Amino acid sequence: MKVTDHIAQAKDTLISFEVLPPLKGKGIEALYKHLDPLMEFKPSFINVTYHRSEHVFKKRADGTFEKVVIRKRPGTESICAAIMNKYNVDTVPHLICGGFSINDTEDALINLRYLGIDNVLVLRGDAAKNETTFEPEPGGHKYASDLLKQVANLNAGIYLEDELKGTHKTEFCIGVAGYPEKHFEAPNMDADLQYLKAKVDAGADYIITQMFFDNAKFYAFVDACRAIGITVPIIPGLKPIYSKKQLTILPKTFHIDLPADLANEVLRCKTDEEVERIGQKWLLEQSKDLKKRGVPVLHYYTLGKPHVIANVVKEL
Repeated sequence: MKVTDHIAQAKDTLISFEVLPPLKGKGIEALYKHLDPLMEFKPSFINVTYHRSEHVFKKRADGTFEKVVIRKRPGTESICAAIMNKYNVDTVPHLICGGFSINDTEDALINLRYLGIDNVLVLRGDAAKNETTFEPEPGGHKYASDLLKQVANLNAGIYLEDELKGTHKTEFCIGVAGYPEKHFEAPNMDADLQYLKAKVDAGADYIITQMFFDNAKFYAFVDACRAIGITVPIIPGLKPIYSKKQLTILPKTFHIDLPADLANEVLRCKTDEEVERIGQKWLLEQSKDLKKRGVPVLHYYTLGKPHVIANVVKEL
C-alpha cells in the first residue's frame, strides 16, 4: 500500500520507523532483532536507507595503488522484500543519486516493482567521503528533482528506451526530504522552500523531514510550506539523543540546532545512561505535542536505539 493511502485511511496519527541495511558480511538476523521489539506497535511502513558506494585505494604488490569501489551496506531491494515477507508491512526504500547512472536507476525501479514495493523516498544523497561536494555518477542525476522526474516518468510509462511500445506504467508513491532548519547547501530558507515546491510540483506525494528537536521549527516549516502552495502531507522525522557526543556530532553532521534546555540537561548528565533517559523523555514530549497537533505520521529514526523508540511509542 502507498504511504499516502495509509495516511488517507488513518483515523489517528500513524507510526513508522527507519532502519539501516546490515553491513556486508553480516546476516539479516541482526536487523530482525532490531525490528522485533518495534513491530508490536504496528508501523504503517518501514523506511530502509541506502548508502552509496565508496572509492578506496588498495596498494598492489608492486607499490602502485588500485582504485576499488566498495559498498558497505548492499541489498536495499532485497532487504525491503525480506522485511515485507517476514512482517507483512510496507517498506519504503531510499533511492539516491550518488553511485547510480540513469540506467541503473531504471533497473532498480523495475526490480522494486517486481517485488511489489509501492513506495520510494527520493534523495540526492551525500557526497562521497573523498569528495568535498556532491559529484554525480557519470550518466547519473545531480539533483533529487531530476531523479524524481525519472520516477514520475516511469509512473507515466516513459522509459529510457524511446522505442519501447505498450510499456507498463509503474505506480510509485514518491516521498522527498524536507528541512525544517534549511538544507545546509541552500543559500536561504526561502530558496530551500522553492526547491522543495519544485519537487512537489514534479510529482512528490509527501515529505519526510530531517530530524529536529524543537517542534516550533517544524510548525513554522509546515506553515511556510502551506503558504507557498505545498499541500502534500508533511511527516516529522524524530530521533532520540542518547550520548553526550551527539551534542557536537548532530549539529556538525546534520546542520541542526539543539535547544538550550535539552543541551543543558545533557551537559549535566554524568553518564550516557542518564543522557539516554533525558533523550527519551524529550522525544516523548515532542511526540505527544506533535500527535496532539494532528501530524499524519510520527517517523522515528531508530538507528542503534530501538529500545528507546519502543519505550516512547509505548508511552504514547
